[in-house]
Amino acid sequence: MLLMIATQAIVAHTGLEEKEVLSLFEVPPQPEWGDVAFPCFALAKKFRKSPQHIAMELAELVSHEAGLTASASGAYVNITLDRSVHIPPMLAELSKAEFLKPNTGYGQRVVIDMSSPNIAKPFGIGHLRSTVIGAALYRILGETGYVPISVNHLGDWGTQFGKQIAAYKRWGNEEQLQHDPIGESLKLYVRFHQEAEHDPSLEEEGREWFRRLEQGDTEAQQLWEFFVEVSLSEFDRMYQRLNISFDHVLGESFYNDKMQAVVAQLRAKGLLEESDGALVVRLEDEQLPPCLILKKDGTTIYPTRDLATAIYRHEVMKADRLLYVVGGEQKLHFQQVFAVLKHAGEIWAEQCEHVPFGLMRFAGKKMSTRRGKVVKLEEVLDEAVARAQAIITEKNPNLLEQQAIAEDVGIGAIIFGDLKNNRLNEVDFSLEEALTFEGETGPYVQYTHARIRSLLEKARARSDVDSNSSDNVLAQDGHSPDLNIVSDEMLGDAGWALLKQLDRYHGQLIRAARQLEPSVIARFALDTAQAFNRFYAKERIVDGGQWRIQLAEQTADMLASTLRLLGLKAPNRM
Repeated sequence: MLLMIATQAIVAHTGLEEKEVLSLFEVPPQPEWGDVAFPCFALAKKFRKSPQHIAMELAELVSHEAGLTASASGAYVNITLDRSVHIPPMLAELSKAEFLKPNTGYGQRVVIDMSSPNIAKPFGIGHLRSTVIGAALYRILGETGYVPISVNHLGDWGTQFGKQIAAYKRWGNEEQLQHDPIGESLKLYVRFHQEAEHDPSLEEEGREWFRRLEQGDTEAQQLWEFFVEVSLSEFDRMYQRLNISFDHVLGESFYNDKMQAVVAQLRAKGLLEESDGALVVRLEDEQLPPCLILKKDGTTIYPTRDLATAIYRHEVMKADRLLYVVGGEQKLHFQQVFAVLKHAGEIWAEQCEHVPFGLMRFAGKKMSTRRGKVVKLEEVLDEAVARAQAIITEKNPNLLEQQAIAEDVGIGAIIFGDLKNNRLNEVDFSLEEALTFEGETGPYVQYTHARIRSLLEKARARSDVDSNSSDNVLAQDGHSPDLNIVSDEMLGDAGWALLKQLDRYHGQLIRAARQLEPSVIARFALDTAQAFNRFYAKERIVDGGQWRIQLAEQTADMLASTLRLLGLKAPNRM
């Protein structure tokens, strides 16, 4: 709202477009200079005057607007809002549906491909990024007027399953596999790759088993179904702990009967060419290497399945837009798939987008399933919860429901520790850093939220005791009293800074949806928590008057909303 007030004043006197003005605003280096600064460099050509001269003239004009004062500082117009005029509508705006849920998506259906762990492998911490980034985008897009559709595209097909079956047939023990299906499957997979380094014939053996699987061989099918069943059971436990669900769970195998139609479509378009016995689509026009569609043995490969998947999501799920939350190392793969779709005449391919993210390292190491270097997510979650409980017990030994709160804080710390980073950056995850209650962490935001809820309880208790006080903070019916009378000092400087921070939520939510960047929301949550704690340190709140209580309540509600969007719980006590 603050920016819109200033924008309208600038637009009225310059004739610039509203969107252009909004994009130019800056925050003054010093708070005492003003609430917002407008640079005049872009106006020099239009008005044929120096930016400094324009700033002086514009500041004079803006100062005549009700509730605004302005001053020129070099080529900038520093604008200050009259707090007594703007605090009431700004606080009221924070509760409006159009502020909290801006409809920028207009019902557009967006399919989000996310998580996608591989069957017969442990759910490692390496799967975390796609899972939590995708889930956050699902909530953010849903909050901004889109219709998000989440799809867990399980890696349940491909040559690796031939290798898994070959390894089991050579070295597997049915009793051990039944006792620890995921652990034993991983051991077999790792052994296969170790042995294959010295015995290349194993690779052909794995390919043969996958051919048999694709052709419906009974033994291969039964083993594959077992691996899928036990893997899904493990994955579901992890998703429940992360509080994540999906609209669709469809593995690559779901598209087996749809791939021949894709091959036929490409052949009919004259796009398929033979290359060393395999079939490819050449993409020289896009300066990309050929896209392999069928191997020389006739089996399908990732691009074939992803082509069938995209067509299904467009035609059956009625997707207007397709997002693939997959690691940045798959950039070339998606460039090829989208290019083949365009060559095949699928105009909607323009709406397909790879949403890449950087690698996650744990203690400086990249995860590798082939070499057995997998940090199991469950072990990390358990460790995080145990550490969170120890910290909570030390801080608040009499707290009820410690285990449940520790689960919320520990798991929230891991999620926030990922999402606070720009998704394109690599993350070297440190559990110790993620769990501190100070600094840029999830527990810090959660603790700030709990602190505010505690303050509000004290305010209500005080109100009940002193219901006749002229400075009563909350009315007896639980609603805020008349808030139409306000002075510049009712919030104090720190309170005004906090209100301006809350006012940014609308724009930051739109930005997060537009950029597909959950870290925008995480950063907003941190900035809000920091702004509140400065307010808490400098101003009296519980007995500081109705406006400060109202501001604290709005802050708690907004922190709870940001935590929810990121996938964290917001405990009322910690």
